[in-house]
Amino acid sequence: MNQMRFLLPNGAKLLPLLISITIGTSIWFSPHPEELSDQTWHLFAIFVSTISAIITRPLPVAPVVLMGMVTSLCTGTLSPEEVYSAYSKNSIWLIVCSFFLAQGLVKTGLAHRAAYIFVRLLGKSTLGLAYGLSLSELCLAAVIPSLTARSGGVVYPVITALTEDFQEKYSAENVKRTCGFLCICAFQVAVICSGLFLTAMAANPLIVEAAAGHNITVSWALWAVAGSIPGLCSLLIIPYFLYRWMKPEVTSSPEAPKLAAKKLHEMGPLSLPEILTLATLGIVLTLWVFGKQAGVDSTTAAITGLCLLLLCGVLTWDDCLAASTAWTTLIWLGGLVSLGTSLKTLGFFSWFSQEIVGLTGNLDWPVALGLVSLAYFYSHYFFASNTPHVSSMYAAFLAATLTLGAPPLLATLLLAYLSNLFGGLTHYSCGPAPIFYGCRLVPLRSWWAMGFGCSVINLLIWGTIGPLWWKFLGLW
Repeated sequence: MNQMRFLLPNGAKLLPLLISITIGTSIWFSPHPEELSDQTWHLFAIFVSTISAIITRPLPVAPVVLMGMVTSLCTGTLSPEEVYSAYSKNSIWLIVCSFFLAQGLVKTGLAHRAAYIFVRLLGKSTLGLAYGLSLSELCLAAVIPSLTARSGGVVYPVITALTEDFQEKYSAENVKRTCGFLCICAFQVAVICSGLFLTAMAANPLIVEAAAGHNITVSWALWAVAGSIPGLCSLLIIPYFLYRWMKPEVTSSPEAPKLAAKKLHEMGPLSLPEILTLATLGIVLTLWVFGKQAGVDSTTAAITGLCLLLLCGVLTWDDCLAASTAWTTLIWLGGLVSLGTSLKTLGFFSWFSQEIVGLTGNLDWPVALGLVSLAYFYSHYFFASNTPHVSSMYAAFLAATLTLGAPPLLATLLLAYLSNLFGGLTHYSCGPAPIFYGCRLVPLRSWWAMGFGCSVINLLIWGTIGPLWWKFLGLW
């Protein structure tokens, strides 16, 4: 059904716009706690209105955030310096440059080549095929910061090609069950991989900036090393768990390696642009891991890689200009970081954390951290994307856990990884969810049930193995 638009056909959707404005206005004019100033409460109203508009989507996320920024300026709630401050932050430009680097992977065909290589190596069985797709997702996650671009643009087309090939040899029911397993598995794996690298999900810099507000530094290398062991455990267990749950009829898939070999043959040997891209990404990844010792931060490493691709001609500046997702992310990410940072500066999160402390009573910090983490995780049922959830709740819940006495890095990392893992709960919980569910190979009830089952497994892994691994690393 077509929704009413504001003035012109391409204008904002009227009902979602009115809902978000009503929410913000109601908060603005309502009484506020004595501990908070008028300025803090008004900024909170603008922030909540912005988040609600991101969820209801009267317009795409970037113009919504711009409107939130403009409102804070026009009402005198924030100064121009405060509103635009985040656009100079390293973490924002790290993600933007990662999008440009990802353009090189896609343009040269290297991303699809990697996926087909793993399918050819491991795809002789259906379970092996799932692990092959998982490895391709893992490799791409380090340098492609868009969860949707990786899963929807690279992995999903491979599954689609396999589905078409299976349809020629198996019954419709067998194909549905087998390829449904591959879809739900690829989706859950994508969610796990988005948490393994700082550059694997566009909202991760929001987490880094929130932690920095408490003088907690999370580098690219620290994020990757801390997530490695629990992440690999999840990547090993989740595909097998889903395989046992769905019990696909087709357990052997000799067609998959043949299809992958055919696709690789059509691509031919590695081209010079692919070799140059591979070498450049090797340099960037090396600098991300070891650059600190050489005085090279992660953002500088990413910009260096981009310059190399431009110098070699793998990318042109027009390719960068055409990367609309990068520029869109720059707008909304910078704006949300500015609004969130200002809320912290004005003392909102300190007040909120004290309120949570009051609710948890005299619980020991491990119990309190567990309860707060569970509340943070499962509240994602009310969100249709990771970004609004992280931007609206991460900083507040981090402040609460720190006030409760949790070790700073332990709380930061646990909530950071959960901020990615909760994307696997539903068929609308993150960008690639509607893509995989849209193939209609898995019933909705089963999708939700498996999402909850995977969430329990991930919480057990990241809530036990994770802290033990971080303790071994000396992080708390």
